Amino acid sequence: MAIFLAQHGLSLSRDKDPEKGLSQKGKEETQKIADVAKFYKIPVTKIVHSAKKRADQTARIFKATLEINNIEQISGISPMDDVTVFGNKIDPNSSILVVGHLPYMEKLVSFLTTNDSDIRVCKFQNSGIVCLDFDDAGWFIKWILNPNIT
Repeated sequence: MAIFLAQHGLSLSRDKDPEKGLSQKGKEETQKIADVAKFYKIPVTKIVHSAKKRADQTARIFKATLEINNIEQISGISPMDDVTVFGNKIDPNSSILVVGHLPYMEKLVSFLTTNDSDIRVCKFQNSGIVCLDFDDAGWFIKWILNPNIT
């Protein structure tokens, strides 16, 4: 099985929303990606997200569209958290969707695929999903689904 990592949708500026919730464009792009994920029957069994409003809102769009009942707010995946703590606990068979933030998400992919969180191996987009799979050689990027392909 695989794990799925998503950056939250585009958020409002702090002056428009002190909690930086999703903008209308962020909601629309997340819905677009969630619809594609549903079309491809991405096998998510659980969604976890950070405590930040924009991650929660993004996770709830995925929850509703993918019809996932198992959703949980977790600690340890905020923008500046240590990726090794969460990364070393990931079960390759879990089929979880993790909704988080930059730079954390990019550093997590780097840590899992190269064992070095400072080597940049992919660039996330708001609302985008990176699928990581695991085999005898370790973690690898299986595919990336982004709202903007140009």
